[in-house]
Amino acid sequence: MDARELDFDLPEDLIAQTPPAERDAARLLVLSCDTGAIEHRRVLDLPELLAPSLLVVNDTRVLPARLFATKPTGGRVEILLLERTSAPGTRESWNAIARGTKSLRAGMRLSIASGFDAEVIALHEGGELDVALSASPSVRDALAAHGHVPLPPYIRRADDASDLERYQTVFAKDEGSVAAPTAGLHFSDRLLAALDAAGHRIARVTLHVGPGTFAPLRTETLDEHVMHEERWEIADETARAIAEARAEGRPVVAIGTTVVRTLESACDEHGIVRAGAGRTRIFIRPPYPFRAIDALFTNFHLPRSTLLALVMAFAGIEPTRRAYREAVDQRYRFFSYGDAMLIRGKK
Repeated sequence: MDARELDFDLPEDLIAQTPPAERDAARLLVLSCDTGAIEHRRVLDLPELLAPSLLVVNDTRVLPARLFATKPTGGRVEILLLERTSAPGTRESWNAIARGTKSLRAGMRLSIASGFDAEVIALHEGGELDVALSASPSVRDALAAHGHVPLPPYIRRADDASDLERYQTVFAKDEGSVAAPTAGLHFSDRLLAALDAAGHRIARVTLHVGPGTFAPLRTETLDEHVMHEERWEIADETARAIAEARAEGRPVVAIGTTVVRTLESACDEHGIVRAGAGRTRIFIRPPYPFRAIDALFTNFHLPRSTLLALVMAFAGIEPTRRAYREAVDQRYRFFSYGDAMLIRGKK
């Protein structure tokens, strides 16, 4: 597949810069893979749009991973923490990426706030580095006080207090992501109660989202692209819930592309999702034989992105293009804080 097949025209004013007033108030484009029909609904309509299903969500928690530091010379460095590399109880070291890395060297101490410092351990290509964080009374407290919400680059404003809540899902549990699993941002206590009343069930997986989720394809064909690696975990309880749903004929609905990547990474050739933990570089693009899911609830994704390729693999290339054209024509809001799309798979 040529990367140009993932291009589409998107007016810049359709890129959502703020979340909707209420989590569940977004618009919802519904695409049926059986008929190609498109409906325009609301996220709050989700309980009635599906037969009683098992909805699988990602319970990762976004880190306040964006830090602004000062070099000994007074120059500024922006650091994005990616993953803790040290064991609990030892000096806290992280893999990170940074802007303003000119003149950085191993051993240099960077000041983030009073009593909160980062020491450069090693420098790598592409702006990556390893840093050791130290703070009093703890690094966790310092990150909570001085770390910033790592909003994606297409949100062209500084983060504010509201993002601490709204760029986190109601399912958020285990810290480890530098980007939100954005489909889950639409879920509220009100919507969860309505889903429960309609006979739907919820199961959880964890996939810690890395910065590569925003990275555009930089190759001419999809086969040449190397995916970013992300950590996932599926509990025994979730694997059992999926097996029970299959036995009952209950559809399995992925809430977001991160859930799709998790389930398909843990799925065997017979469609059985196994409990466990691991790291995945799975790149789902057309054609792809989905084994783990029956429907997909997702946001609208960037042009020439791996996430759009995943949607095309599930819904079909032409139906996805048509749905995206319709979304633009109807002025849906796009990307992380934007509207949503429900794709019903073929029966």
